[in-house]
Amino acid sequence: MTKKPVKHAEHREVFYDSKRWALLEELRDKAAQTMEVLENARFEPIVHGSIARGDVNVKSDIDIFVATQISSFTVETVLEKAGISISKRVLVQATPTYSMKAHIETDENTTISFPLMKMRRVETEFYRFGGQATLENLRKKQRTVGVDKRLMLIEPTEDGHVESTVAGQEEHAARLLGISVDTVLDRVHALLRRDKIGRTGVFIKRELRENESFELVLSRMAKQNPAVHRRLTSLR
Repeated sequence: MTKKPVKHAEHREVFYDSKRWALLEELRDKAAQTMEVLENARFEPIVHGSIARGDVNVKSDIDIFVATQISSFTVETVLEKAGISISKRVLVQATPTYSMKAHIETDENTTISFPLMKMRRVETEFYRFGGQATLENLRKKQRTVGVDKRLMLIEPTEDGHVESTVAGQEEHAARLLGISVDTVLDRVHALLRRDKIGRTGVFIKRELRENESFELVLSRMAKQNPAVHRRLTSLR
């Protein structure tokens, strides 16, 4: 069941039991193994979401992101040499104004993504909005502040976390996250709209065939779809 955004003021402390701490360590160790492979290749990966914040559950995914535009061939080669199999490759564009991204799935709950176009500030700050952690953060067992899908601000504590409502407290959340108020307002609007009208899906989601590359498919789409062409050339 999808978690619904919290619209009324709420503030509470959450304490983790031993099972939750063990799950967090397990997921972080798994994320670190893949991130180390990427970092050794001189990429700068981060993991974002609940694994960065710490408020994991059995359905938590491992979402690893590399912010720079890199060759998909290079990424795939690095993974394959490290013995990390690729189960699926998906080209995704959330909205016509967002960057097209490559998503490489290595198993049912681990995804590595990177942009195929230059990203706008609101896009780069999206990861800090949800909470992001570097490989060094994981090694030092550091957790970061971030916002979950309920629009609750998660602030880690020694015993778990404190959570509070973001809607109506956007400026406070922006200061804690170190991002612009505009980005917080953008995410609040998007999640509340999704809750109101239901899942809107993404603008483009295209699984690649074995003989295709992300760059080749993007090039073809840019020739056929004016919206993709505009976004590809608008921030050059």
